[in-house]
Amino acid sequence: MTHKLPFTARIGRDYGARLLPAILMACFLYTPIAAQGLENERVRAHIEAGELALKQHEFDRAAAEFRLAAQYSSEAKTAMQATRVAYSYGFSEDALASARRWVELDEDSDEALLYVAQLELRLGKLRDAKRSFRTLLNRGGGEADKKLMTFIPFLAQEDADDALKLMRDLARPYRNSAQAHYAVAVMALQAEEADRAGSEAKRAIEIDPEWLKPRLVYARSLLLAGDADAAIAYVARLVGDDADPDPAARLELAIMYLSAGRDDDALSQVNQILLEQPARSDALRLMAIINFRLGFLDAATDDFQDLLSSGRFTMDALYYLARIADQRQQTRRAIEFYSQISSGPNAVVSQRRASSLIAAQGDVDAALEHLREFGEMHPNHMVAMIQAQAQLLASLKRYPEALLIYDRVVSYRPEQENVLLGRAELLVRMDRIDDAVADYRKAIKLFPGSAATLNALGYTLADRTTRYSEASRLIRKALKIEPDSPAIIDSYGWVLYKQGKYERALSELQRAYSLLRDGEVAAHIVETLIKLERMDEARQVLAAAEVDSPDNLLLKNLREREFSSNPD
Repeated sequence: MTHKLPFTARIGRDYGARLLPAILMACFLYTPIAAQGLENERVRAHIEAGELALKQHEFDRAAAEFRLAAQYSSEAKTAMQATRVAYSYGFSEDALASARRWVELDEDSDEALLYVAQLELRLGKLRDAKRSFRTLLNRGGGEADKKLMTFIPFLAQEDADDALKLMRDLARPYRNSAQAHYAVAVMALQAEEADRAGSEAKRAIEIDPEWLKPRLVYARSLLLAGDADAAIAYVARLVGDDADPDPAARLELAIMYLSAGRDDDALSQVNQILLEQPARSDALRLMAIINFRLGFLDAATDDFQDLLSSGRFTMDALYYLARIADQRQQTRRAIEFYSQISSGPNAVVSQRRASSLIAAQGDVDAALEHLREFGEMHPNHMVAMIQAQAQLLASLKRYPEALLIYDRVVSYRPEQENVLLGRAELLVRMDRIDDAVADYRKAIKLFPGSAATLNALGYTLADRTTRYSEASRLIRKALKIEPDSPAIIDSYGWVLYKQGKYERALSELQRAYSLLRDGEVAAHIVETLIKLERMDEARQVLAAAEVDSPDNLLLKNLREREFSSNPD
């Protein structure tokens, strides 16, 4: 099993600002283009139609209208705005067309060309992306190989395998550059190719033995390969062999300890960093996370408040303060913190949680309005917020309304896996099994190598139909892709149960439960034990699962159905 870092810490994340203004990665807010000065009525008409579409939340039409305005305009500003609208709302084809027009109108714009390069990569146009990124490398002053590192934050947002292939191609001319090998190593980590990351990092170390960063990447390659002890030992030597160790190495050692569950050792390293550099915000962040993990919520609160005051890692501080307030059932405070999380990996989940808390207070309309307003303020999350509205309505069993909204989301993201699976899952909950199966089959055609999609269809067939042979085939195929997934192992156990193979089913279900103590898995184990007439064991498993998952409906139904007359 591979080891993953316990929080979002990406090597190379600090390089992006050297290449282009931060506006590219910032949240976009559309500014209307003045109609004066436009050379023809056609451009004016498309801009006005695009602005109207935005107001009406018809984002796909807006992107298309602004693309047409860019196509017919000779103003670079029109193409720039068209690019940003389509990019922010996630319509990559329209964004790329507008960005290419922008480059035509302003061929010296690095920002325009970076949009083109990144969108070409996103759309799988690797040859074009390579050409565009190489043009950026060769522009302006400075050494091209060192500029490779400025691409890391942009490539990290795209498909990891494609990004690694692209970086390898870009770095190939610079075989004796430590920076080039380092950049490839970082992208190999992103793609979870431990051997490639390790070999590229070692080559960077050979070229520049004094540079710390490739050594830290090498350590992470060991961690990714599953050898946590070797990774820890390697970084510990970096710290121990230096009379005045770099705080970055000590911080990396703390992260390694944390990933291995050695929280006390991690805390010791962080304390040493803060003793020497009390204002170091990255160490304070890690200290706060460790305290949170250990359950020292008062100390974690103080640390995250200090972090918030520092102005660094603001979104992380808000997220953990929200979670602490949530755990303490300080609902109003939790909503306040969640609502402020506008960027980063926790933005969408935070707004979903905030809306759930608002709805739990009895004001569903306010919960839906919260999601709508957040999407209005942060267009890059707008479609996710619309999907969150559907999910909230589904959780309240307002299925027809949820389906109408999901249909909008599918129209915006017809080839996005989680959208297709979400709609299919909703159809299952509506007992529209044939429609759900049809949706799952569409998803499999688009994502034939996706374990999640194969498992979703396989489990649905096992649980809601009698097509057990097909279900078993799909689930076993998913297991070959992700053999250690507890969800897929549970599905396999459940289809064995449906086939009457109770002993084998129990073995698989118990294996799944050992990996993930989930109420649904426990319910499946209880069902199987009942079939095996091992009632005492079934009662014991059920009682223990009810402690872990007191609100699980499957467990409640089992209790009422099988043990209500004799609960002991």
